[in-house]
Formats: sequence, structure tokens, C-alpha cells
Amino acid sequence: MATDYDLVIRGGTIADGSGGDLIEGDLAIAGGRIAAIGAFSGRGAEEIDAKGRIVTPGFIDVHTHYDGQCIWAEELSPSSAHGVTAAVMGNCGVGFAPCRKADHDMLINVMEGVEDIPGVVMTEGLSWDWETFPEYLDKVAAQKRDIDVAAYLPHSPLRVYAMGARGAAREAATEDDLALMRRLTADAMRAGAIGFATSRLSIHKTADGGAIPTFDADIAELEAITRGMGDVGAGTFQVVLDAFVGWDKEYRVIERVIAASGRPATFTLASGNDAPPRWRRVLEKLEATNAAGGTAHAQVMPRPIGLIAGLELTVHPFVLCPSWSRIAHLSIPEQVAAMRDPALREALLSEDFAPGHPFNALARNWRWLFPLDNPPDYAPPAHLSMEGQAAARGCTPQEVAYDRLLETEGRGLFLAALGNYENASLASAHEMLKHPYCVPGLGDGGAHYGAICDASYSTYLLTQFVKGEGPLKLDLAEAVHMLSRKAARAVGLHDRGLLAVGERADLNVIDLDGLSLHLPEVVRDLPAGGRRLHQRASGYEATVVAGEVIRRFDQSTGARPGKLIRGGGYRIN
Repeated sequence: MATDYDLVIRGGTIADGSGGDLIEGDLAIAGGRIAAIGAFSGRGAEEIDAKGRIVTPGFIDVHTHYDGQCIWAEELSPSSAHGVTAAVMGNCGVGFAPCRKADHDMLINVMEGVEDIPGVVMTEGLSWDWETFPEYLDKVAAQKRDIDVAAYLPHSPLRVYAMGARGAAREAATEDDLALMRRLTADAMRAGAIGFATSRLSIHKTADGGAIPTFDADIAELEAITRGMGDVGAGTFQVVLDAFVGWDKEYRVIERVIAASGRPATFTLASGNDAPPRWRRVLEKLEATNAAGGTAHAQVMPRPIGLIAGLELTVHPFVLCPSWSRIAHLSIPEQVAAMRDPALREALLSEDFAPGHPFNALARNWRWLFPLDNPPDYAPPAHLSMEGQAAARGCTPQEVAYDRLLETEGRGLFLAALGNYENASLASAHEMLKHPYCVPGLGDGGAHYGAICDASYSTYLLTQFVKGEGPLKLDLAEAVHMLSRKAARAVGLHDRGLLAVGERADLNVIDLDGLSLHLPEVVRDLPAGGRRLHQRASGYEATVVAGEVIRRFDQSTGARPGKLIRGGGYRIN
């Protein structure tokens, strides 16, 4: 029988990504693009029954670190397991290009410290058959993968490539250095970078505890580099600002870079759990920037920002206690057996943490440390914190955490909810998400393999805010718009995120009623047998990239249609 289309999605409720009214009907795909929507005649070579399901654009994950994973793996999970069809990497100014051979170890040290990717994984998994950023993009373009990727030019490698040891040592850039970085940035935009990314965050450290090459770089350096984007007329500036020094000071980076380069900017925004709501002041500044003719968007995590802690992971409540070093090398069953010894218990419960990476101390913020069980609750009531349980039991928070590890045979997980959970509520996250200049982000897929698994935020936004009830409920069309068209435009991806005739056929078919998150799990599928956190979902009946079904009923089909997204400055030589 002759067919008219490659794929037809039948009878779904279509949330097209625009934020407008839902549409009941069919959707047809031909040649990787949407050929018809609504009521039409014709059959598909393949058809999917979407009756009782929602059909959405593929989601855009604007903040990932798949720079290494896209080299050594074909599946960009967890993101692709949560409806994501395009991921943006190179965020926070860390990555692997440009880079001379002599600087490989230095960049591995930076990425290991900032993004918690074990050095041995990168040493084993990276081919390093590139030097310049355009060469790296060509390598990415040649690889097979399930979803599309786009890449920022990262500041740390750029600085070291241009300045050598002076760049790594954070010396001030000379006029010649600035001119070179500007030229390299323009070259990267012409090769297809979607922008330039940096970090100013003080807790971003190298694996050996030092400051990363970009920390405290002069704003004039950022102005000079981003003028390279202005020279080409393309690219977005992405930055992690150091809110610890105050938003009034740090937001000036956004204002000055936009003024110097004429290019849009995007940055991470979160609320503190206890501090006054300074984030509202940032929203006012965002509004002023956009009203004045600039373009800026904030990226907001739809659930608490924090860490997952556990004995099998990078961080746990006793990892820096001096006595832990005696059993750190043991298997988890052996560690649990040792922890049952009264003498070791007394030592671990009484010892303070030794110095270490700042992330480690976050697992002892007892007021905001919660159990994470199945199904995972990312908005737990305050009384379930280690501090809350200790008050109820008349003991110390250390004892509550210790007992949980013993009761779960060392497998129990903790959620360290350290931001976006103001007064133990998601109200601040909800308010920021609804702001016209905020988009969901900060999933960090491809990084923090042993401490963070937030690439599932798209599923969480739908289950928590759309399926939920009460004052924080979001309309389905509004939520889908946030995850697709709005997110895409915030980072300069104007060719996706919308279901309309002629648009790319990137989409999801979702059983919203059955949509749920699984508990994060440890898998060992990284190079050199490295471990990482992964989180699965139920309810994604189909995910389609460029017209090909890459996932069906929450399982990979093996299809690999994913491509490199070249930015607007791309020039074919």
C-alpha cells in the first residue's frame, strides 16, 4: 500500500510549543519535517496511536556538559530519556577545545574539579584528535548520537590556548592576548559555535583545589572576547555569575557585555533557601535590560538546586571525617560492616570535616539534607530533614544520617536541597519560571556524574507543576512552551521548539497521566568502567528526532539521527 508520509502521529492532544491553545488531531512527518497537522488524509509508513496522549515539541536542554560524553557515547542520557531532542554543551566556560597536546592534563584537571568527571574517564574516553575549536566541532559532527547538540566556545580552554601558562595562572590578559581571543572567537562562531561561555563562580575549583583559569577575569576581557561574536553578528554569551559577591556587582557583567558586543546573554539564577529574595531584584534588572533593547534570559532549575549524596557517590555526610579514610577503599557492604563497630561510629559522629572541595561540605547542611527514596520527592517537608528528624528524636543530625545509611545497607541516598527551596517551598522557582525572561535550565547532563542528576528536570516540571494541584500549578501549554520554543530562543536556536508545518520533526508522545520519575541509580557505563548517576522515567511513549523514532516506551530504538547544530554565524568554506 502506498504511503503519503514517513510517520503519522494519530489522535493526540498537541501542545505545539507556542503556548497557545491545545489542538486535537493528527500530525504527519515527511523528510524529517512536519508535513501536516490537524485533519488531513493520507497514511504513514509508520503510525503511532496517540489517543489520550500529549504530543509536544522535543525539549531543549540549554545547560549541559556533554562535551566529553558526545565523543565517547552515542546516547546523551539522561537528557534523551526525558524528552530532550537538542542539548547545549560547553556551559560554564569549561570544555576540551581549543587545546594543544601539552594542555590536555590541565583541562582534564579543570573539568574534573568543576564538573565532577573522573580524570581516568576523560583520559580513556577522549580521542583528542583535534586542536582548534573548529576541529573539535568537526569531530562532534562526525559522531553518531541519538539527539542534536550545540556547543559554546568555552573560556577556560580559549584563555589557556591564547595565553599558555599565563592564562592558566590567571594573569591579566595583554592587548595582544585580547586581540587573539577575539579573533579565535570570531573563527569559532563562523565554524558553528552558538556562543561563548564562562564562569565567575568562586566554588568552581580545579580537581586539586585551585581556581579555574577564568575565575575573576577582568570584565574588559569578556568584552573583548564577545566583540568577536559581534564581529560575526552571531552567538550568545553564557555565564555563571558569582552571586556570593552580590547581584548588583555581578549583573554589571551582563550589562557591559551586551553593550560591548551587541549579542544576547543568558545566566543562571536561583533563590537562596534562607536569605532575602534577592532574585526579585535580578528579575527587575532583566526587565530593564530587555526594555532598553538588549536581550538577556535567566536559566532556572524547576526544583531545588543541590546534590545527591550517598556512600556510592562523590559526596556523603562522612566523606571528609578523618576516620572515614580508614574504610574509604572498602566495598559498600564492608563499609557498612565497619560502621556497625561502636568505636568507629563514635569517631565518625564526633569528628568535624577536614578541608576539601567545597561541594563536600554541602552534604552536612543538616537543615536542608533530606532522604531521597522511591518515588523521589524533590520538595520534601522541612520536618523530614536530618535536622528536623533529629529534633523529633532528640539526637544529633549526624546520628539520623548515620542510622539511615545502616538501615539501607549503605544504599540510601540523600538530597541536599541548597537553593531554589526558599522556606521549604518551590514558590520562588515557580515565580521565576513564569517570568517572561526566565527559562528552565541547569540540568548539567554529562557532568557531576557522582553528585548531581538534574537532567530529568523536564519530566519533573511536568509531573510537579502540570500534574500537581494548588497555587503552583502550571498550564500544560505554558509548561511545554517553557521547555521548547521559549528555551530554544533564549540560546539562539530559532529553528526548533515548535510544531508547525515546515518545522523540524522533533517531538514527544507522552502519557501524561502515567508520567513519573524513577529514583536515581548508579550505572557503570563510562570509559574505564567509571560510574555515573542516571535517572529514568516512565511515560515517554515516543521521542522523535528529525522524523526518526529514537525512543519508544522509554527504551532506545538504536536510531542515531542526532546532528551537530551549527550556530547562525556558520560559514561554509
